[in-house]
Amino acid sequence: MNFVYPINFLHLSKYKMAELIKIYEENIQPRQIEKVVSILKKGGLVIYPTDTVYGLGCDITNLKAMQNLAKIKGVKLEKAQFSFICKDLSNLSDYVKQIDSATFKLLKRALPGPYTFILPGSKTLPKAFKNKKTVGIRIPDNPIALELVRLLGNPIVSTSIHDEDALLEYTTDPELIYEKWNNLVDVVVDGGSGGNRASTIIDLTDVEPVVIREGKGNLDVL
Repeated sequence: MNFVYPINFLHLSKYKMAELIKIYEENIQPRQIEKVVSILKKGGLVIYPTDTVYGLGCDITNLKAMQNLAKIKGVKLEKAQFSFICKDLSNLSDYVKQIDSATFKLLKRALPGPYTFILPGSKTLPKAFKNKKTVGIRIPDNPIALELVRLLGNPIVSTSIHDEDALLEYTTDPELIYEKWNNLVDVVVDGGSGGNRASTIIDLTDVEPVVIREGKGNLDVL
């Protein structure tokens, strides 16, 4: 995957280095989480662990941060295929049209877990996504990611960290991620070795679920 790296905004300054913050899943220190969330609230870009691969994300309420995220990916924000990382299903109606009981039961059965569900977007989507007909919803089974979103108070707009190696699609070592990305983001959360299988993507916008990509998530949930 080829990225287009812009040169005229803060995150790409060669004089600015990201922070590397170690957070243990088994013993999450509030001060560390609060520091990362503070960076998110200020419009920072954060690399963090999930239950699949490492993700790169920002606060969904910060338009400038989302524009910077899109620039790094080399796409226009309105055309970017970003996921919304949520803490639970409680505020799903803020981003998704009303869903039927069967769909809701499927989501409850599968989440938190290594799935991305494509759902019809609601009219209350943030301005940057107003024209999107669908959104990808993730609730990863990872305490660090969930605590970040919980304390932030709203979803993290996110994309996966890909490796430049043609044989290795995802970088699993957070220290290597830091070496490659430290002048592109504001903080890298070292939550231990990441996975090398992405989430299973399931489209729920039609009558029957459609598997777009089979990843870590087991299809038995269907």
